[in-house]
Amino acid sequence: MKLSHFNNAVGYKDKVVLYNSRSNKFLLVEPMLQALMEAGKTSSNIEELANYHPKFYKALQTKGFIVEETLDEIQEVKDWSAKIDGNENTYHLVINPTMNCNFKCWYCYESHIKDSKMTESTLDNLKKHIVAVLQNKPGLKYFHVDWFGGEPLLFFDKVIDPILEYGTKICQEYGVAFSTSFTTNAFLINPAMIERFKLYKITDFQITLDGNRETHNKVRFVNAKRGSYDEIVANVAALCTAGFHVTQRINYTKDTLNNLESIADDLQKVPREFRHNISISLHKVWQVEDDTLNDRVTELIQYFISAGFYAAYGGTPDNVRHSCYADKRNHATINYNGEVYKCTARNFSSETREGLLNDDGSITWNEKFEKRMNIKFKNKPCLSCPIMPICNGGCSQVALESNGEDYCVYDFKDHLKKEVVLNKFLETLNTRALKIA
Repeated sequence: MKLSHFNNAVGYKDKVVLYNSRSNKFLLVEPMLQALMEAGKTSSNIEELANYHPKFYKALQTKGFIVEETLDEIQEVKDWSAKIDGNENTYHLVINPTMNCNFKCWYCYESHIKDSKMTESTLDNLKKHIVAVLQNKPGLKYFHVDWFGGEPLLFFDKVIDPILEYGTKICQEYGVAFSTSFTTNAFLINPAMIERFKLYKITDFQITLDGNRETHNKVRFVNAKRGSYDEIVANVAALCTAGFHVTQRINYTKDTLNNLESIADDLQKVPREFRHNISISLHKVWQVEDDTLNDRVTELIQYFISAGFYAAYGGTPDNVRHSCYADKRNHATINYNGEVYKCTARNFSSETREGLLNDDGSITWNEKFEKRMNIKFKNKPCLSCPIMPICNGGCSQVALESNGEDYCVYDFKDHLKKEVVLNKFLETLNTRALKIA
């Protein structure tokens, strides 16, 4: 037996959180027990631990902190990744009906194109693409469409509704489960639209607030005298009450963390029996670098939980087991003009496209596609990192942009990696009781 390559330890109050990123298991222990485990650097010392503290040894073995001497843990993670990213039973299609938006948030990475809209011919090719996928992938069980942009609901009637109606019907004919989700600012949602939503299997709405009423309205506003906060919160409440799940993303900076409790107070209009339909996800605005906000965010999460909502840290990685859809072969992002991409977190410029949607519904991929599909596990620092099974250097887009140079998404800073482990542990505390060794 040997200690796992992927063991982590971080202080929590007067104890130590042990976390194995391969098994995704935790133990909360006394510091003395951590010292005992660290002493087990050789197989003989591990056997001594088995004799000295058999209960602790058994817990370490059960949760993956101690593994068989012959186990190649890195190869096992690579095998997981290949199986997950090559999964043939699900197809994930992201569609941008437009790159226009009714807001202009300062941190948005997209280039909004005012007159951009999907043409009838591209719409027809999209329908053909759905059929082509169904015909060419006999093992397919699930077909999921995610609406993105721009603000996709600008073209609900002309693009979204026709595709959802067609996709639902044609997938039913092929015996494939069809579902959809939305990334939207929710400002345009109305009762009539919600009635249409009820016709389709919608798994999730991701809706963003930029702080409380005051701070949000400074970022997302209709005009100088009219913000959008109250309309968005009302629409979130309407969706949840109608039975839909909403991931309520809250973007924050150091300056906007104050008084975020008022968002929970404003969401009180959602009846308590429907609050399980909201998941609060707090995300630091990506342009802002500040790793001193953890305690305040934890405090806010606890406040939302006490108000009857599920809440968690946004962006906590799990990049192998739940890799980005852009990492998967069975995925495409089709822009309003028929250009095809993988990543949705970058600008949709023609220079960065990875393919084109053809008139017969097929996609012609360029050389960027295969480069992306084979980019993982090429970054040497990742292979010696104790959080590799949950991080792995981020997504394929980050790996591509490294240009073959060694990199770390946490700047090679151990305290930032420990913060990731602690955040995952705190999420666990929010969802289930943790056994203390």
